[in-house]
Amino acid sequence: MTAAATTSSTATPPDGRDRTRPLNTGRLLAWGLFALALIVAPYIFTSSLALTMLSQIGYLIIICLSYNILLGQGGMLSFGHAVYTGLGSFITIHAMNMAGRGELPIPLVLMPIVGGLAGAFFAILLGFVTTKKSGTTFAMITLGIGELVASMALMLPEFFGGEGGITTDRVYGRSFFGIDFGPSIQVYYLIAVYCFICTALMYAFTGTPLGRILNAVRDNPERVEFIGYNTQRVRYFAFIIAGFFAGVGGALAAINFEIVTGADSVSIVRSGTYLLFTFLGGAGFFFGPIIGAVLLVFASVLLSELSKAWLLYLGLVFLLMVMYAPGGVASLLMMNVRVARFGRLRALALPYLALAATGLLTVLGAAAMVEMTYHLQLNAAMGDELRFLGMQLNTRSASAWLGAGAVFAVGAVLLEWSRRVFLRRWSAIQEEIEQRIRRAEATA
Repeated sequence: MTAAATTSSTATPPDGRDRTRPLNTGRLLAWGLFALALIVAPYIFTSSLALTMLSQIGYLIIICLSYNILLGQGGMLSFGHAVYTGLGSFITIHAMNMAGRGELPIPLVLMPIVGGLAGAFFAILLGFVTTKKSGTTFAMITLGIGELVASMALMLPEFFGGEGGITTDRVYGRSFFGIDFGPSIQVYYLIAVYCFICTALMYAFTGTPLGRILNAVRDNPERVEFIGYNTQRVRYFAFIIAGFFAGVGGALAAINFEIVTGADSVSIVRSGTYLLFTFLGGAGFFFGPIIGAVLLVFASVLLSELSKAWLLYLGLVFLLMVMYAPGGVASLLMMNVRVARFGRLRALALPYLALAATGLLTVLGAAAMVEMTYHLQLNAAMGDELRFLGMQLNTRSASAWLGAGAVFAVGAVLLEWSRRVFLRRWSAIQEEIEQRIRRAEATA
């Protein structure tokens, strides 16, 4: 048996699925539903805000999936992924301006490929040094490179546009089959096409020999080196591929907004955002970053409009996910799919309902106190009254604080009780499932 075959048999993707098998009906159905969702989404959510959010979700899916090539597939914690999305955006917007002046004969539909090549180029340039090390050292190198590029954004205003950034006009040249990409709906479908193609390509990558050996490097790099592979080269090639797709996502963002700002596009904050939501979605599953991209748009667009304390809420959610669901939202879904497959999900209906009700009560009490605190600190000039979920709260009234505190305390006590009940029921069901699996294996 060859080294490649040996490694292929031991290196498994993060979600444990064998991607070397031919496409089955379930997989074709999943991809068909994904394509259908991209097609019909603008007809279901028809407002201009919804279309803007859908466009952002489209290119953020590409970016988060590209980041997951590093984090989930390769175990490489990067704090500088925004470097490749941002530089892809800047190269694309310069190319669009040149094309608008007639200096570059590239239509808009191919501009995302220009961004992808730019991301791959910078990944080739910077990744050779970055992937020399792994683990914590790799993370610190990416952090340093990210800060270096962010500082250069202010030092090179000719390229980065300074604090004002660089603008462009996506409507240039001849129309593409009558499509000039002026209306937002046309831009959305351009993003949707690239989203589907890039998602399919990144999924296909997980089943290639390079993708499988990348999983092995993540799980056991010493063994991979023992059988003759260069782990640094594997990480380097994966880094380049991730840089390419990150550049495609950055190019689509530039096309969508027609502006790229300076240091913000390549900042550590942007990189941390990709890390945070890829983790929240579930880095151990291929579809996890897709969930993370959706959560990112909802948090940055809707939650930020609802409350000035949205970053606090986001931090608390991240903390709770790390403590209780480190596999992200995708892991929670898959665990319940497993329970449903054995017909035991109905037994968890009441415990889940109790968790939801008590959790909602706890969140309402805590959110009321947080919102009153923020109102006193930031909006005191607007008066003492605060409208919260249809209720008027007087931030100077002791009764409002005592009421919110009481709701929080009662909710927290009931939540802890319902959590313990749920855990007992969950453990019993998991033990029953394991026994059924063992009996099936014994009789097979």
